[in-house]
Amino acid sequence: MGNGKSSALSRGILEDLKLNTKYSEEELCTWYQSFLKECPSGRISKEQFENIYASFFPDADPKTYAQHVFRSFDTNGDGTLDFKEYIIALHLTSSGKTTEKLEWAFALYDVDGNGTINKKEVLEIVTAIFKMISPDDQDELPEDEDTPEKRTDKIWQFFGKKENDKLSEGEFIQGITENKEILRLIQYEPQKVKERIKEKKH
Repeated sequence: MGNGKSSALSRGILEDLKLNTKYSEEELCTWYQSFLKECPSGRISKEQFENIYASFFPDADPKTYAQHVFRSFDTNGDGTLDFKEYIIALHLTSSGKTTEKLEWAFALYDVDGNGTINKKEVLEIVTAIFKMISPDDQDELPEDEDTPEKRTDKIWQFFGKKENDKLSEGEFIQGITENKEILRLIQYEPQKVKERIKEKKH
């Protein structure tokens, strides 16, 4: 029973994840075993996380976006994700509650972590999103949002902000809640991308 502790998920973490995600105890335990196989140290490095992301987007370049996603979930800033941070990342990016998702989206766009978002930060994330959209899909985007700059301008206008204004978390969440167009613009679109991921899962 020497390694029992290292291969079993602690009861505290298990209960916490069951409470804060939609996953069952059985799912969490199964994932923990495969997590340890992939990452025997019990932590995922930024490179490993980028590789996981890349497997979902073989025709695109998700590296920059994956780096931002990693940053937003590396809550203690140690350059790795432990199992709990990893599962919460999975949960929020796939099926978290709307408020949780929007809080995470704010953290994603708040690149410097100062508690507000400026237009330059929006452009940085939108540019990373565009690298994940194939050229064919980009050709099908509406003309007023077919480049990172145009999409950023559109988002900023929807929020009613001037060039050098800043956006607080409250304004960000309220704006998106009141205008579903903003939600569409801050996510990676178009729908084809999501359909492609679904196809890969089957």
